[in-house]
Amino acid sequence: MKNKLISIIAIISLGAFAADNEIFVDQSGTGANIDLEQLGISNIIGGLNSTAGRVNALDLDGNTMTLDINMIGATNKFLGDIFADNFTGLYNFTGGTNTFTIQVDPTDTYSSDGSDQNVAVTGSGNTFTLNQGTTAIAASLNLDWIIQGSNNTITSNINIDGATNYVDIDGSDNTLTYTGTGANASAGGYFYLDHTGGSRTFNIQQLSTQDNDWLKIISNGGNASSTVCVIQNDQGTSTGC
Repeated sequence: MKNKLISIIAIISLGAFAADNEIFVDQSGTGANIDLEQLGISNIIGGLNSTAGRVNALDLDGNTMTLDINMIGATNKFLGDIFADNFTGLYNFTGGTNTFTIQVDPTDTYSSDGSDQNVAVTGSGNTFTLNQGTTAIAASLNLDWIIQGSNNTITSNINIDGATNYVDIDGSDNTLTYTGTGANASAGGYFYLDHTGGSRTFNIQQLSTQDNDWLKIISNGGNASSTVCVIQNDQGTSTGC
């Protein structure tokens, strides 16, 4: 069994006008189970070199890890850099103007296979970015987004290999940009978007080069300024909306 090294530093600062909680994480090894919860405003979860107002990515390296994040409040920041196989990520955000950025195994250190990630958001004006296997293979990824609120921006880039991506959005003026790419014969991706609300901007691209992709979109709510762009491209001619 590999040795595990986990460094977690929590800093709590109380000021006259704001309360900032900061957690910095650096973990290496197999089988880690990390559960972090923050309540308040202007909280930070990041790496050991983070400072107030400037966040470096937390670093998780290993197999069969679980990361559970619960952030309640506004203007919070979470930045993660994860290299893992059989990784479980559970992220719960309640509040507005939060920033969430995470990438999983972009250099194929552990292949990022078998991951299960769930992002639950209640609030408005949030910005979320999740990239997985961007130059590797996110085999059998199960990714779920549950978004309740308005003016949220969600961006996701996945090197799909049998990956499932389910997005449930309830609210107006949300922007979703999703790109699924894959070169393997088994790279067929599954994408399902269920939306209820007013104005929306959806840009969906499925770009498997050696397999079929599956896509389903249900969107309820009328607004003349809404934009929905869907591209499925299997080595075809360059397209756009």
